[in-house]
Amino acid sequence: MFTGIVSGAGTVLDVTHNQEQSLAVLRLHAPGHASDLDLGGSIAINGVCLSATSNDGETLSLDVMGETLQRTTIGELRAGDRVNLERCTPAGARLDGHVVQGHVDTVGTVLARTDHGQWTKFRVGLPAAYAPFVAEKGSIALDGISLTVTAVSAARDAEHWVEVGIIPITLRETTMGQRQVGDRINIETDVLAKYVARLRGFEVQD
Repeated sequence: MFTGIVSGAGTVLDVTHNQEQSLAVLRLHAPGHASDLDLGGSIAINGVCLSATSNDGETLSLDVMGETLQRTTIGELRAGDRVNLERCTPAGARLDGHVVQGHVDTVGTVLARTDHGQWTKFRVGLPAAYAPFVAEKGSIALDGISLTVTAVSAARDAEHWVEVGIIPITLRETTMGQRQVGDRINIETDVLAKYVARLRGFEVQD
């Protein structure tokens, strides 16, 4: 489990795709995050929970399966890209963000970025199928960052979106500071909303 409190940044070294096996290997420089990460241990990369397959203390390799490549932006990463990093939450630690599984639901697109001096508002579009899982003042994880939803589209709208406000430290320390209109971004909706929907018989229709 994660909390969506990004603890640092990593740099992509390369992504190697194996089309026959529907698999990719992500290799990245992760200073301060790799030294005590055991093989098979979990780390969130832009909100995607992945397991370390090799580790020399600063450089990690992680296998990415086809389902993850299909649902997230991991397969779009290129050498030199900056990524958000978060290690899994130890038992007894403070839950400063919200419950984040690292199980990305879908990919959204930045529709608007409005700078307000000390903070920035982002509007992110998301597929209609996932709009019911988002509520104003609820929680959402964008590229692994725990954020509070400040506004949502109306249920009857043709285009579905969420808005979030980003404070300076988050702009500075995460990838959100680099995000521009048109950028694709990983979205994980609130797990509680998904379980409630499941119990009520609601099925996601992609």
